[in-house]
Amino acid sequence: MIDGAFARWLADRAGQALVELRAELGFADAGALKSAGDKVSHDLIRSELAKWRPGDAVLSEEDEGSRLVGAAGGVSRLTADRVWIIDPLDGTREFSEPGRSDWAVHVALWARNAPSPHGLVAGAVGLPAQHRVLATDYPPAYPPMTVEAATPGARTLRLAASRSRPPAFLTALAEDVGAQLVPMGSAGAKIAAVVTGDVDAYIHAGGQYEWDSAAPIAVATATGLHASRIDGSALRYNEADPRLPDLLVCRKDLASRLLAALQRHSG
Repeated sequence: MIDGAFARWLADRAGQALVELRAELGFADAGALKSAGDKVSHDLIRSELAKWRPGDAVLSEEDEGSRLVGAAGGVSRLTADRVWIIDPLDGTREFSEPGRSDWAVHVALWARNAPSPHGLVAGAVGLPAQHRVLATDYPPAYPPMTVEAATPGARTLRLAASRSRPPAFLTALAEDVGAQLVPMGSAGAKIAAVVTGDVDAYIHAGGQYEWDSAAPIAVATATGLHASRIDGSALRYNEADPRLPDLLVCRKDLASRLLAALQRHSG
């Protein structure tokens, strides 16, 4: 199975397990549901990677030491040619709340010989409660531009924003560009909303790790969207320090406008 299709299959498998777990445990104990979800999805993904991609390294949110620079578990991935970057359950808060569908499973592959600066060659974002998987083997079509969107000021832009920790400057930036903030849960759900055209952009600053964005960025760039740091520099993965605190994902026709606004407001 090629890597993109494998990522899709793996994200779907983990997503199905999470849906079943949610139904089995219910929502009475949110903490227990969050912990069980992280473990069930992580164990499934790691088991399948060990079976089908045993020569590849792995960087996972749930691996002990992943957050530490120079941790023992990170040495092999820094010299490996292929590294799977996974977030077994992105949006544990939303996963533990009944009725919410804005949580995700992230599976991405970084390769040393990749042609792009970010190094991501395959990826899948499972949205189990939405009954879909977005992946690089069959990337979604570039979001269609409406006549209103093509005319500056004719339509209010929609910016996906964190429910719990939006950047402090985002309200002022939204007012500057005439945008509406749309609160959502996981990073994967927010970037997926840009991919599908439900929102126009996602801006984040203030703290994330590589596993929070690797799979969604792989899909977004395969779709043809703009993805960068908020200063316009390239996103890079499989770094010694897995912190990747800020990003911009948007339609390419909006990139220069939003990057200029970010220069005015994010400093």
